[in-house]
Amino acid sequence: MSLLKTIDPNPTFAPRESTPMPERLIAGSPAFKTWAQDAAKDDKVLTGVWEATPGETRSIKGETFEFCHILAGVIEITPDGGEPVVYRAGDSFVMKPGFTGVWKTIETVRKIYLTVS
Repeated sequence: MSLLKTIDPNPTFAPRESTPMPERLIAGSPAFKTWAQDAAKDDKVLTGVWEATPGETRSIKGETFEFCHILAGVIEITPDGGEPVVYRAGDSFVMKPGFTGVWKTIETVRKIYLTVS
């Protein structure tokens, strides 16, 4: 097992497709694709590429830490009780454990993610 992993931003294998949980859907009908590319520490650290079509959902991190790097698209994240922040291709951000807010995909977004739970 190599200790170096390259994350392919344009994977050629089939993604896992999903939609938001009904209780988290706010607006639209977003669809999600996940290309999981690495798992470590007994699946507590996950890395891959994720894509979402336009729509609005509740984001609830629970005990999960997530680093995101936007490859394409535009999103707006509004933390509960906070101001909206817009991210687009080239931007990176972290959602820390306990984060709750609204994730609005304005233009289909693709990101590299790393989660730690």
